Amino acid sequence: MRSFIAISLSDDVKAAIAPLQRALPVGRLVSSDNMHLTLAFLDDQTEETLEELHEELLKLSAPPFGITFSGIESFGQVLAVVAEDCPALVALHQKIQTAMRRAEIVLPRRRFRPHVTIARFKPGQREAVQLVQHPCTMSALPKMQVTGFTLYQSTLRPEGARHEALAHYVLR
Repeated sequence: MRSFIAISLSDDVKAAIAPLQRALPVGRLVSSDNMHLTLAFLDDQTEETLEELHEELLKLSAPPFGITFSGIESFGQVLAVVAEDCPALVALHQKIQTAMRRAEIVLPRRRFRPHVTIARFKPGQREAVQLVQHPCTMSALPKMQVTGFTLYQSTLRPEGARHEALAHYVLR
């Protein structure tokens, strides 16, 4: 089962991102229902493995915290809103990585770059991505309080991925 762990966005942040998306001349926009900040992409896992991970995530303890978005950047064929450095977010990510190891999920190491994908581009649309290479000020985006995170199943479809929440975890 293709899955990931992410922080859902508040309605205020989604609403603030919408004008940024509308201003894009090309690309496939990510629907507001699918916008999230990924903490870990799990790729394909068995139900049994995800159940083990669920048990580990239930044990996780971390306080709620706030995050601020600081700019727009492109990562390959993706345009994203990036989060400012946030020690509490990094600590949560590390705790989730530990829970994954305890559930015997071993994935390639990747640098944690907290972001929200807002559009995807085809290779021929690369010039549009280059227009937004440099980070810009995101004063229009509200600070967001993070009170939990979610384990999602992701099903790929021609019109885009469909994300279904499997379990939600409250920060405490």
